[in-house]
Amino acid sequence: MDRPPSQADLDAIQAQLGRPPRGVVAVVSRCPSGHPNVVKTEPRLPDGTPFPTLFYVTCTRLNAMIGTLEASGLMREMSERLTEDDELAAAYARAHASYLEEREALAEVPEIHDVSAGGMPTRVKCLHVLVGHALAKGPGVNPLGDEAVVLLGDWWTGTTCDGPGEPPAQLAGAREVP
Repeated sequence: MDRPPSQADLDAIQAQLGRPPRGVVAVVSRCPSGHPNVVKTEPRLPDGTPFPTLFYVTCTRLNAMIGTLEASGLMREMSERLTEDDELAAAYARAHASYLEEREALAEVPEIHDVSAGGMPTRVKCLHVLVGHALAKGPGVNPLGDEAVVLLGDWWTGTTCDGPGEPPAQLAGAREVP
């Protein structure tokens, strides 16, 4: 069960985002130093806006590195693979269904019913969402998110997060990129 974020978490997230966080339910992934990486958000923000992104990446460095992957053409390659690999497409569709189920457990928002995020279930539109999902749930839930996490490597190295802690537990057992 998710625990609400502490005030220290909310302060850290605000520093990362450069604005107050909105609709945060829990911190679902942390870097080795304990700072938030990914938060779980309400499907409707406090101002009433529908928000399909259940798992939102807050870490500035992680966001930048994911942006570099997006710029490399990786999303197009992944989308093409979904049309060629039935097993991958089925696993990605399961990730979509899992995402929707978890979000709808928080609240049903008719405006985003059956809409997950990141392009699921048929294409790859946003690696930030897929990485957030993979880090939040661990390996084996979102195959393309898992691949992107592996490609990111140790994004925290050389930062204030590069401390005595362990790598995010969600990386244990991450599979190799095909």
